[in-house]
Amino acid sequence: MTAVRSEPLTGTLPHQAAALSFPPGFTWGAATAAYQIEGAAAEDGRTPSIWDTFSRTPGRVRNGDTGDIAADHYHRFRDDVALMADLGLDAYRFSVSWPRVQPTGRGPAVERGLDFYRALADELLEKGITPVATLYHWDLPQELEDAGGWPARDTAERFADYTALVAEALGDRIKIWTTFNEPWCSAFLGYGSGVHAPGRTEPDAALRAAHHLNLAHGRAIGVLRSTVPASARTSITLNLHQVRPLTPSAGDLEAARRIDAVGNRIFTGPVLHGAYPADLLEDTAHLVDWDDLVRDGDLAEISRPVDLLGINYYTPTLVSAPDPSATAGEASRNDAHGKSDHSPWPGSEQVVFHLPPGETTAMGWAIDDSGLYDLLRDTAREYPGLPLMVTENGAAFDDYVNPEGAVNDPERIAYLHGHLSAVHRAIADGVDVRGYFLWSLMDNFEWAHGYGRRFGAVYVDYATQRRIPKSSAHWYADVIRRHGLPAADGRA
Repeated sequence: MTAVRSEPLTGTLPHQAAALSFPPGFTWGAATAAYQIEGAAAEDGRTPSIWDTFSRTPGRVRNGDTGDIAADHYHRFRDDVALMADLGLDAYRFSVSWPRVQPTGRGPAVERGLDFYRALADELLEKGITPVATLYHWDLPQELEDAGGWPARDTAERFADYTALVAEALGDRIKIWTTFNEPWCSAFLGYGSGVHAPGRTEPDAALRAAHHLNLAHGRAIGVLRSTVPASARTSITLNLHQVRPLTPSAGDLEAARRIDAVGNRIFTGPVLHGAYPADLLEDTAHLVDWDDLVRDGDLAEISRPVDLLGINYYTPTLVSAPDPSATAGEASRNDAHGKSDHSPWPGSEQVVFHLPPGETTAMGWAIDDSGLYDLLRDTAREYPGLPLMVTENGAAFDDYVNPEGAVNDPERIAYLHGHLSAVHRAIADGVDVRGYFLWSLMDNFEWAHGYGRRFGAVYVDYATQRRIPKSSAHWYADVIRRHGLPAADGRA
């Protein structure tokens, strides 16, 4: 986003005293990702993704956890859809596993893989739940990474072919298509800081990956438009950083501008405006030759119109100017994106990140629902006329089963109440927000944190695969039934 907030962090929004109703047609959903819940990592033709390889690399994932079994959703999806129906979900956002559908990233589809998603979509539709499909949530086939991965231009072409396979198989079932989930993470955590798969630490490769992810998005939108019914809606989901300067000083404002460029506008610029921002190109010119990287026709392809913009939000990003007393190469990076000796902010490695004040989640992320309001408002101002959808929002806490066999999570209820209040305020102020997807439906493999972090509204006992709806699940079901929030004193 081109406008960066100039005032210091202000804290959370005041919670309302009265109940709040949402507009007719507002969608209530929950979201998951294939590698985090499916399991069945070597069944029915599926081959390794970069996350299979990464999770097997010693020291990469907490406790050596892998997604081999995860929440065993591949075998239990019908029971899980029944849980969704009990919650009253309007929609369910899931991702398609590329190596399950097209194991090598090339050639024909494996029908057994597509059959799983056909059956999942049919089960959802039978229960009155709209299936929302994300084509890519970080699980690149390992063979494509071996051939260069996202820094290689050919991967964008392979993604277009994969999109065609999925669209032809599921086009009659899926009403909302998302090309990518959080391409920033794929590019900059995967190839910059190395805290995500494939674990590379190459700033130039991270920037090339970002461009090829953008290009793959554009190619995929073209494929979808030529394949699926005209009534289907297309989107991309971005984890836009709500960047805030620590103070209104010129140095802190410059730090915020730099992070806004490489954290947000590297995607929104070409996707929604048809151009990379000039300041981003200047900040990173010493790392890549953009004139060589961006070929004729790329920007026109990348900027194919989308029907919705998905926004994922968890916590704001608080930054300041470099500390002149710091040792060369050092910068405080409390940016909520994992610990690494390598920065995911190429060209702006010296910007200092701060933990915003106040309560935090089990991830160490600041709880600040005003950040979601500001993000929705600012995005709507920058891209007027583009409907928005909150495609991920939620929190991890240290949940446990009590002696009565229940899981009580009042902290999560408070978090969701505050953030849904922020969504309601944005809508009241004229922002076109079409829906909200809770992250996550169930506890799952939380990437480099393994199974040590629980985001779900449904508790998963990984030893038995038993599902236990937490108190937040019952609360969310009530929100859906009433199509709005209870009064503040009824949050818990």
